[in-house]
Amino acid sequence: MNLNGPGKYDMQCTAVRETTGAKGVILMVIDGDQGTGFSVQVAPVLLATLPDVLEMVARQIRKDLK
Repeated sequence: MNLNGPGKYDMQCTAVRETTGAKGVILMVIDGDQGTGFSVQVAPVLLATLPDVLEMVARQIRKDLK
């Protein structure tokens, strides 16, 4: 499931999800060949967990920068 239709990097996101057997993938690309963008694919049941996952990632990045 995509949040709001396919993203710029939906094909790459699908490839990662399928090759890893993941139930969900958040792919963020910075200055890629299609510019900056992201794609999200998650099972509908996991959609509500995304804000917590992203907040956890942000906290870890801030911690690592210190």
